[in-house]
Amino acid sequence: MRRGRYVVAFVIVVVTLTVVAVLLDRYCPASGLPLTSARRAEHLLKNRVSFPSSEDFDAGVTLAALLQPGDDESRWSNTRSARIEGYVVSVGRAGIELANCWSPCRRDVHINVALRSDAPANEQVIVEVTPHLQRWAATNGLDWSAETLKRTLVGKWVRFEGWLFYDSEHAKESANTFKEGSDLWRATAWEVHPVTKIEILR
Repeated sequence: MRRGRYVVAFVIVVVTLTVVAVLLDRYCPASGLPLTSARRAEHLLKNRVSFPSSEDFDAGVTLAALLQPGDDESRWSNTRSARIEGYVVSVGRAGIELANCWSPCRRDVHINVALRSDAPANEQVIVEVTPHLQRWAATNGLDWSAETLKRTLVGKWVRFEGWLFYDSEHAKESANTFKEGSDLWRATAWEVHPVTKIEILR
């Protein structure tokens, strides 16, 4: 009898967690699951769904400019957008995070961009496609899934447009603001995030 109760309890927990995961995947707000007001503001920037106007673009932002060495935290602005071109070195799914309601079904796509296709990690800039913009793409006949982007973009020279975002969480892991003892895997904490347009040039 006791074993039967354990089985029922286990099934209830599994079903509850499944329902919660489905609801979070479908109805996750742009603010995600913030634990602080600062995180809420950060999540809202990451999950922007508005498209930049021509006036929003910072003409000074190029891939080469983003790669310039030195502490760059104040070099650009989260309120501006950018248009950059470069070789796509790799494409992969990011981990689960509170900005996407901690849902395994809602994960950003990381696209690593550089001035040459064999550039090391400390010469790569990250641009990100968010779940919100993936859904927009799907409704407009575009496939921005990680699998398709990896198959079609890696090794190509690609133009990306989108909002600038300084990901302070990864500043210590970026060459321009590196902290000793951290894992260096990118040039800068500045990203194009979210990406709003992708164009293969060659």
